[in-house]
Amino acid sequence: MATQGTLAQLRYCWIAICFVATYALPASASTTFDAVKAAHRSSDVQVLDVRGELLHRVRTDATVRRGSWVPLADISPALRTALVLSEDKRFYEHSGVDWQAVSAAAWANLWNKKTRGASTITMQLAGLLDDDLKRDAGGRSVAQKLGQTVSAQWLERSWRKDQILEAYLNLVPFRGELVGIDALSRTLFGKAAHGLDFREAAVTAALVRAPNAAGQRVAQRACNVLRSVQGSNADCEALDIFTSAALRRRDYPASDGTAPHVARQVAQQAKAGSVRTTLQAPLQRFAMETLQRHLRELRQRNVEDGAVVVLDNASGAVLAWVGSSGELSQAGEVDGVTALRQPGSTLKPFLYAQAIAERRLTAASLIEDSGTQIQTAGGLYIPQNYDHQFKGWVSVRTALGASLNVPAVRTLVMVSPDAFHRQLRRLGLPLLESGDYYGYSLALGSAEVSLQSLTNAYRTLANGGRWSTTTLLPRGKTASVGVLDPGAAFIVGDILSDNLARARTFGSDSLLTTRFWSAVKTGTSKDMRDNWAVGWSQRYTVGVWVGNASGAPMWDVSGTSGAAPIWASVMQFLHTTVPSAAPKPPTGVVPATIDFAAATQASTMVEARRTEWFLAGTQQRSFAMLSEAPYAHAAGAAAQKGPRNNAALQARIVAPADRTIIALDPDIPPSRQRLSLQASGANLRWRVDGKPLATGNSAQWQPWPGRHTIQITDTQGQVLDTVRVEVRGAGVNDRQPKQAQAGTF
Repeated sequence: MATQGTLAQLRYCWIAICFVATYALPASASTTFDAVKAAHRSSDVQVLDVRGELLHRVRTDATVRRGSWVPLADISPALRTALVLSEDKRFYEHSGVDWQAVSAAAWANLWNKKTRGASTITMQLAGLLDDDLKRDAGGRSVAQKLGQTVSAQWLERSWRKDQILEAYLNLVPFRGELVGIDALSRTLFGKAAHGLDFREAAVTAALVRAPNAAGQRVAQRACNVLRSVQGSNADCEALDIFTSAALRRRDYPASDGTAPHVARQVAQQAKAGSVRTTLQAPLQRFAMETLQRHLRELRQRNVEDGAVVVLDNASGAVLAWVGSSGELSQAGEVDGVTALRQPGSTLKPFLYAQAIAERRLTAASLIEDSGTQIQTAGGLYIPQNYDHQFKGWVSVRTALGASLNVPAVRTLVMVSPDAFHRQLRRLGLPLLESGDYYGYSLALGSAEVSLQSLTNAYRTLANGGRWSTTTLLPRGKTASVGVLDPGAAFIVGDILSDNLARARTFGSDSLLTTRFWSAVKTGTSKDMRDNWAVGWSQRYTVGVWVGNASGAPMWDVSGTSGAAPIWASVMQFLHTTVPSAAPKPPTGVVPATIDFAAATQASTMVEARRTEWFLAGTQQRSFAMLSEAPYAHAAGAAAQKGPRNNAALQARIVAPADRTIIALDPDIPPSRQRLSLQASGANLRWRVDGKPLATGNSAQWQPWPGRHTIQITDTQGQVLDTVRVEVRGAGVNDRQPKQAQAGTF
C-alpha cells in the first residue's frame, strides 16, 4: 500500500509540473547567463587608475556584502569539488532535477526519516534568480517547489553546466550579510577564491547548507564534507577551532587601497561596480609611501598629518591624491587635500605677479626690508621676517626668492588688500572673507585655502596665467581663462626657479634645488601649524602640506624640513625619465642687463650686476635708492606727546609710540619675535614692566600678550620717558618663557 501511495503522489506531481510548465513558466527560466552576470552588482566600488589598475575598493551598499563576480576558472578546484559532493553528487549527470534523489526523499518522508533533500544546484539557482521562488522562513510552498523544478529544467536546456555552477557560487548567500564566494573568501579567509584549500573549501560548502548555524555545527558538517572529498585521508583534527576562528574573522574592510579620499568622491559615479580615474597607481603609491616615511622621521616634532596632490599642467588631471598619512594619523578620514588651512608665504608669488602686471614693480625694483609699523583699524601691524634679520634694500627677485615678509607687506600696501583679494578669487582660492577682513596680513597667508585650490593656482602660473578646473575623471580638454598677465607669470616663475634668489634665506644647497627646471615656494603659517611646498616643472605641478589635522602646532618645522623633502622626492620620481625644460618668455617680456648703485655712499653694491626680465616698457639699466634720516617716520608721533623742556626732548622714546597696539606676526612663533625699541639721548637704560632690559639708544624686546610699560632712564635710574603698549596674539604655551605683564592705559 505504501509503495502504491508513493507512486500515486509522484504521478500527481508530474501532472502538476506539466501544468505549470505549460501555463506558468517561472521568470528565471527565460533569463540568460550573460544577463545575470551583467546585472550583478558588487556592494563595493573599485576605483581604477588611468590604465585600469585597481587603486582602491570602497563599500557603498551597507545592506549586503557582495564581492566581484568571479569566473569559475578563478574559483578553487577544491571548492568546486566539495560543493558538488556536498550539495548535488549527480550534478553533471541530471538535467536539472535529480529524480533518484526525489524518489529517495519521498520514500524517507513516507517513513518520517530525515534526508538531505532533493534540491539540486540548478534548482537552488532557480530560486536565487526568481523572487517568486525564493524560500521564506516557513519553507517553500508546493507551488514554489513545482516552479523551481520546471525552471531548473529550462535552465539546463539553455545554460551550460559550468555557467550554472559559476552563477550559483556568485549568487548563493553564505553567512549573515555575505553573498557570493568573493565576499565569503575575502572576509572569512582573507584571500581570493582561487586560493581556498580543502579545509577552507569544506567550511564554505558547509555554510551553504546552514549559513547561520553555530560554529560547532558548521565544523561537524565541514568534517563530513572533507571526508567525502578526501576519504580516509581527511584530517578533521582542530577543524572546530579553525572554523570558529574563521567565522569570527572580518578581513574584508569597508575601504582598502591607496586612495580612500578619492574613492569616496567618485564612488557614486561608478558604473558596473568600477570607476576609472586620472590617477597613476605607481605615482599614487610612491607619494603615499614618501609622505608616511618622512612623517615618521618628524614624529618627534609633533607632526602626524600631511597631504600630497599632483596635477598635469596641460589637462588639469589629478595624477596623485594623498589625503592623509593613513595609519600614522588620528584623523585619517580628514582629507588634507580639500581641508582649509593657512597657506603662509605661498601666496606671495601671486602678490608680486599682480604688482608686476600692474607695473608697480619689476623684478629688479628695490624694496626696503627693515622694521616697519603699519597703522590699521586694530592697531599697528608690525611684520617681521622669520629669522628676525632684516636684509636692508633688496630687489623684488631677492624678496620673493628669499621669502622676506616685510617687502611682501610693503607690496600689498601698493596693491591694496581688496585688489589682491579679488586676484586670489580669480585664481580659484576659496577666500571666505573680504580683503579688508584679512588686511595686510593677507600678504603673509592669513586666509584659509585648500591644498587642491592652491596647487591649481600654481598650475595657473605654470600655464602662463591661464586657469582651468582640475578633474579626477578622464575628460576632454577644458576651456581655460586668463587670470594673470602671461609676462608677470613668467617672471615670477623665473624667480621661483632661481636658486641664487633664495640663497639668502635657504642657502645655495637647499632641497628646493632640482637637477631639472622647476619653480617652487614654501610657506609656514601661524605658530607652525601648517607647512607647505608647492611648485611646478614643465609638465607637472606638485603641492604638499604637512601639519596636524587637529590644528596643533608643530615643533621647529620649517618649509625646508617639513614639506620640501616630500615635494622634492615626488618631483624627482616624476622626472626619473621625463625631462623638464625652462619655459620660453612670452611676447612682451624682454631681457635687460642691470646695475645696482649703492644705497648710501658708505655701503656696498645692493646686489650684483645681472640680466633681468621685464615687461616691455618697464625695463631700465640702473637701480639705486637715496638714504633717509633714521626714525623720521616716527618723529611726528613722538611730537604729539606735547611740549617738554630741552632735557626731556634730548631723551625720549621714538618707537614705539605711546598706546601702541602690537599684533604678533601670525607666521612667526612668539618666542622668535622681537620689537625694535628706539630712543634719542645719551647714556640710556631700558626697562620693561620695571625690569632692566638693555642699554643704549636701541633694544630688541620679545613682546608678549598683555599690557606693558616701557621706560628709559638715565644712569642714576631717573625715568626720562615712558610709553605704554598692548601686545595681542596667540600661540602661548608652556614650552615658551613667561613674561611679566603689567601696566594699564
